Amino acid sequence: MAKDSRKPAGTRTLLDEMAHWTGIVGQMQQLLMEHGATAALRIGDDALAAMAKAADIDSAELIEAQSAWWKEALAVWQSFLPLVPDDAVRASQDRRFKDARWQEPIFDMIRQSYVAIADQLLQGVDAIEGLDHKQKEQLRFATQSFVEAMSPANFAFTNPAVLQRIFETRGANLLTGLERMLEDIQRGQIRHVGDNAFEVGRNLATTPGKVIKETPLYQLIHYAPTTETVKATPLIIFPPWINRFYILDLSPQKSFVRWAVDQGLSVFLVSWKSADASMADTTMADYVLRGQRDAIDTVRDLLGVPSVHAIGYCVAGTALAMLLAWLAAKGEADKVASATFFTAQIDFSEAGDLALFVDDAQLGLIESLATDGYLDGRYMAATFNLLRGRDLIWNYVVNNYLLAEDYVPFDLLYWNSDVTNLPAGWHTHYLADLYRDNLLVRPGAFHLEGVPIDLRPVKTPAYIQAGREDHIAPPESVWKMTGHFGGEQRFVLAGSGHIAGVINPPAAGKYQYWTNEAGADSLAGFLAGATEHKGSWWPDWIAWIKARSGGEVPAKRARIPGKGKLKPIEDAPGRYVRMR
Repeated sequence: MAKDSRKPAGTRTLLDEMAHWTGIVGQMQQLLMEHGATAALRIGDDALAAMAKAADIDSAELIEAQSAWWKEALAVWQSFLPLVPDDAVRASQDRRFKDARWQEPIFDMIRQSYVAIADQLLQGVDAIEGLDHKQKEQLRFATQSFVEAMSPANFAFTNPAVLQRIFETRGANLLTGLERMLEDIQRGQIRHVGDNAFEVGRNLATTPGKVIKETPLYQLIHYAPTTETVKATPLIIFPPWINRFYILDLSPQKSFVRWAVDQGLSVFLVSWKSADASMADTTMADYVLRGQRDAIDTVRDLLGVPSVHAIGYCVAGTALAMLLAWLAAKGEADKVASATFFTAQIDFSEAGDLALFVDDAQLGLIESLATDGYLDGRYMAATFNLLRGRDLIWNYVVNNYLLAEDYVPFDLLYWNSDVTNLPAGWHTHYLADLYRDNLLVRPGAFHLEGVPIDLRPVKTPAYIQAGREDHIAPPESVWKMTGHFGGEQRFVLAGSGHIAGVINPPAAGKYQYWTNEAGADSLAGFLAGATEHKGSWWPDWIAWIKARSGGEVPAKRARIPGKGKLKPIEDAPGRYVRMR
């Protein structure tokens, strides 16, 4: 009888499994070769080396402290000592470890050990002597970033949810995630949202209106009224040129622009051009005078009104403060009936973590990244994302690359990834003059085309909004604005941060805001006597604006986009917001 040469069933299964996983590894290697990952990683190594050189911290105490950190960290891993109760509670409350599988013995040990090591590293920074305040804060920020990067949740074989997904998909999630990662490396930024989820003009920035003016710096959009009458004093909005304007005109349910139009305001908005080589010589004076001032004069002339309400968001709020001082110096302050500041700073002495990126070495690094006189917006986006690395970087590394979850269609995240380029010279001077040297609050230290800027004579009524959890313009920094203007002021502290604290439509019923009618001389004093209000602060703002807007006028003739002396160029949102 011939001998049966077939392999036992168990052996075949083992061989099949080996073949399957060998195939997975082979496909991953093929992806790496096709996408040129070796070159991408080499570029990354060069960038890290440049950043390390730029840090320029040379301290024997620092080296000694680092050595002590790792000795303590290794001791924790070797001994697996239980955490003290406070550490255990903090570990269990960390959103990165909310999956129930982190409570299983081996993963619970990994999780708790990580928290203990992270604490030792951060406490080690606090214990270092011989560094000035800024060096210590820079070191703490770098250490915090390292700690977040080294979380066991960020690695496939120490994250129980990823391990389960690997077995469920038989490794397909690793292939999908690797392909996504390599594509993101090529594009130079992490995708937060799928490519086809949103389109400007289709389901974002859809408030009806017309572009009625175009300059090499900006387009002016006039939005169509939705009420039979409108307030006599129009509103002009200046979004930051660091980002796309449609943060204020997201989906119709979230759009501040649409809501303001529905409240009976004549609304205009500036859409800034994303910088290219033609804007290499653009300065702050251009944004303030040939941008904001020019747009204000255009609206005044179009509607035949003496003044406008103006909103400045973030850096555009900083520029608006400069313009108010410039107008005051020129005797033209009455052109602006009121100024509203969304999370804007003029005193940068407590500007938060972003100030840690500003010193001579880092400014030199930024200058080296410029091409043809402008800075690729992806560098700025990466900086902002790094300020919230756990939420905007590592969360997506896990979801997009390791778990290969479907992209969530979230308009705020799409906007966050839609970057704009910046004039390199402007950006360097902005960081040096304001973040580093804080010139704006020193009367006469900052000039706009020969006019010394002094904020003290500014008497324009001001509505100042800050976000309680803002990591870009901290509320302590925004509050300082109240001490530099001499006119009527209303300070409102909104719940949440730099974006969600501003974009909070009343219908959503989210967050809260605080007011203090008695006034205060500090943010702590403001909070001590503040009244909390549930929901959006927008109704508080519109009541303040309407009280300063004069009577009603028919929404006819020049109040309708394109019906006045300025004929329509194209439909909103215009082409500038689509330019890359």
